[in-house]
Amino acid sequence: MTLESGGTFDDGGCRVEVKVISQKGTCHFGHQVGDSVVFDGETIQGRICLSALYSLLPKVFAMRCGADFPWLKENKDIATHACPDASNPVVFEIRRIRD
Repeated sequence: MTLESGGTFDDGGCRVEVKVISQKGTCHFGHQVGDSVVFDGETIQGRICLSALYSLLPKVFAMRCGADFPWLKENKDIATHACPDASNPVVFEIRRIRD
């Protein structure tokens, strides 16, 4: 982890975009298909329910740091994650962006 000369933080990780790809029932936070959040290691850009954030953060962190999940057969840079509300599920796509 270093501070680049321009004053920005660089931990060497990839950016990760989390996008809502499915929403059924009533999401009390208001998530809708197409909503997205970007994690760059320094900031989180966008709105996300705290319960969903708490449950998907380990996967986001792992993907930022280069982890490969054995169940991702087709594209190791795209995973899905469901929020913890099984009665009103929101499904997120977690995409690693290799710049």
